[in-house]
Amino acid sequence: MLNAIRSEHLKYKRSFAQKMVFAGPCFFALYGIVIQFYIPENAVMPWDLLLGMIFNWWPLLFVPTGTALLAALSENREKKAGGYRVLRAHPIGAHRLWIGRIAVIAYYTFLSTVVLIFAALIAGIVAADGPAPFWKIVRAGLLIWLVATALIPVHLFAAARFGALATVALGLAGLFVGVLAAPEPYWLAVPWSWPLRLMCPVIGVHPNGVHLQPGDPLLSASVIPAGIAVSLLFFAATAALTAVWFAQREVR
Repeated sequence: MLNAIRSEHLKYKRSFAQKMVFAGPCFFALYGIVIQFYIPENAVMPWDLLLGMIFNWWPLLFVPTGTALLAALSENREKKAGGYRVLRAHPIGAHRLWIGRIAVIAYYTFLSTVVLIFAALIAGIVAADGPAPFWKIVRAGLLIWLVATALIPVHLFAAARFGALATVALGLAGLFVGVLAAPEPYWLAVPWSWPLRLMCPVIGVHPNGVHLQPGDPLLSASVIPAGIAVSLLFFAATAALTAVWFAQREVR
């Protein structure tokens, strides 16, 4: 398994995917700083406003589309390398190759999350007022990463089975479906809604970007354990099922 992960990791060196992992978080943090210029003179942006923007736009835009792009780029690299023929010539189980791909994408999305956390802190020091809510930022970033990891096997399967454009289209569709489903009672049935829904009690922002008023049902933290549990079960199930499918697929 470690050999499969190392082999997959080497493919990301000096790639566009690696650049995207670092550039994406910096863009969202920079957006928060730019907003400061539109605030009335002598007014200072509160941390809640800054974090509401960053941690609403991040799961809304980057999580579905970024995961889809990483899956699409991963599949394109494999096709250029011979469509797994070279890798399957070595004594490594096909299911391990697949799990290795999932693990490496999860690693890069985690790395991107770490960059986002530090970028949000820097943006707040520059643009926001008051002490930095460090643990709130860390909690929000890691929670988004944890539940969004469940999307990786789905997008990898879409890329391998239907092509890179299909998984990008799925990511775009997930963007719209996720924001619509997040405030609804059936949000648990839509994986793309999980990061957005869990940010409601953590950051206090509605999935549509509006700050929630005290007493709003969306502020209930009871959704966090449910979201984590469902995402982990979904991830385990989809990773296992897609690994079985990949292992049985005939190499063309």
